[in-house]
Amino acid sequence: MRHPQSNGICERLHRTMQDEFYAIAFRRKLYQDLQTLQNDLDEWLDHYNNERPHSGRFCFGKTPLQTFKESLTLAKQKLLDQVSPAA
Repeated sequence: MRHPQSNGICERLHRTMQDEFYAIAFRRKLYQDLQTLQNDLDEWLDHYNNERPHSGRFCFGKTPLQTFKESLTLAKQKLLDQVSPAA
């Protein structure tokens, strides 16, 4: 991507990770190795995807995993529409 604005979803995730994980984790704990940090980040990501309500435009307070599961059928249908020849 040429500009952060053209990749807004990823930039928003990075900002949320900074504000809700890194800024807090580095104040609470002195990490001695990368694996410990990775384990804590994996735990936070699990919370983010499965428990934390999402504030996205069409998420309506659902978690990212709930939103993904609900939109999966629609996404598959759109993919099939693109692959199938027009009648």
